[in-house]
Amino acid sequence: MKRLALEKLKLWKDSETRKPLVIRGARQVGKTWLMKTFAQETYKNFAYVSFVDTPDAKNIFQGNYNIDNILLGLSVLTKVHIQPHDTLIILDEIQECERALNALKFFKENAPEYHIVAAGSLLGVAVRQKQYSFPVGQVDFLNLYPLSFCEFLDAIGENQLSELIYDNNWSVLNNFQDKCINLLKLYMFVGGMPEAVKAFAENKDMIEVRRIQNAILAGYQEDFSKYTESSNVAKITAVWNSLPSQLAKENQKFTYKDVQPGARAREYEAAVDWLDLTGLVYKVKKITKPDLPISSYEDNSAFKLYMLDVGLLCAKSLLDARVIIEGDKIFEEFKGSLTEQYVLQELKLNEHLPINYWGNDNGSAEIDFIIQKSNLVIPIEVKASCNLKAKSLSSYRKKYEPKISIRSSLAGYEVNNGLFNIPLYMIENVLNNGQID
Repeated sequence: MKRLALEKLKLWKDSETRKPLVIRGARQVGKTWLMKTFAQETYKNFAYVSFVDTPDAKNIFQGNYNIDNILLGLSVLTKVHIQPHDTLIILDEIQECERALNALKFFKENAPEYHIVAAGSLLGVAVRQKQYSFPVGQVDFLNLYPLSFCEFLDAIGENQLSELIYDNNWSVLNNFQDKCINLLKLYMFVGGMPEAVKAFAENKDMIEVRRIQNAILAGYQEDFSKYTESSNVAKITAVWNSLPSQLAKENQKFTYKDVQPGARAREYEAAVDWLDLTGLVYKVKKITKPDLPISSYEDNSAFKLYMLDVGLLCAKSLLDARVIIEGDKIFEEFKGSLTEQYVLQELKLNEHLPINYWGNDNGSAEIDFIIQKSNLVIPIEVKASCNLKAKSLSSYRKKYEPKISIRSSLAGYEVNNGLFNIPLYMIENVLNNGQID
């Protein structure tokens, strides 16, 4: 399985300013596989420690953070002779050991010749709720998400199509538009969770894909009770279970009354924050004005919540696999919320990209996503079909006169007076292609 994050890891390895690296991401997105594959491809050997599978590993980090003693302990535990530059030290599930997290600072300051990668599915929760100290400024970060559409294409043997997308070969891709749309329908059902993608690539069995998705969802439910206070479990579960119906509304703004009648923000804010910290949801805040920097105009009381993966959203919504063969219905399900979920996932692949949404005061116009690229504020309207009429986008452009606007739909690539129509299957690479400047 090909992951674009592998190339980012190789750049990290070769960087002269390299620091210990922390990989963040929800459970089951492939962090362990990524670290081990990276080690096997680029190092002579690696020393792997999981603080969940080997709780005794925590003992190595007791004491005064003596680097020599830590390295000796890791060597004994893993039976690997750890050498500078040639051995990758992998500390998995590091949120289970605060002292290991703090040790990264001492490696950076006193032993930068050693290469260390750490990962933690619930690291944000540990830092916030357990009040872990964190080596601020002493580590690099890499966020890992579910497989993108192009990574999905590579996994199922459609490498040439993914290369055309990466190369922005619009003219050739227009000849394969129907094929791209059909493959995108498959991706929206299968999603990007590595285990589900692997199962689909190997046997094309949608029943097995759904079984895996349901098992992942069940595992997340178990985490609710395992990694949070008992008083919060019911509230986290209620917020999590409300997501499909929240996204299916005409106005997709998250409302607490749709979690439970009479519910108030102060009762459920902690539950929303917990899900956000674990990476299980993406929180997209409304902005009151599309101006720079857009973070200055965020309305913290108005936001949308999306799930981490479109395939998991399909599973949680009990969407039947037959929707794949029913024309373009999957794009229009739940008032186009699956399509919005997909576009958001693709946009999230751009590191440090601010993503918000905009709506006018009376609620008559709303832009699905507002992004900031350099000194540009770019509106993105998502269309679930080939119908390109977009009243909200038209109203927005008349009012704010943006230099660039994006409309993503099932229609082909077209540029007209600063309005870029980007096919849905091309949206992943839209900000990296030189076309949007």
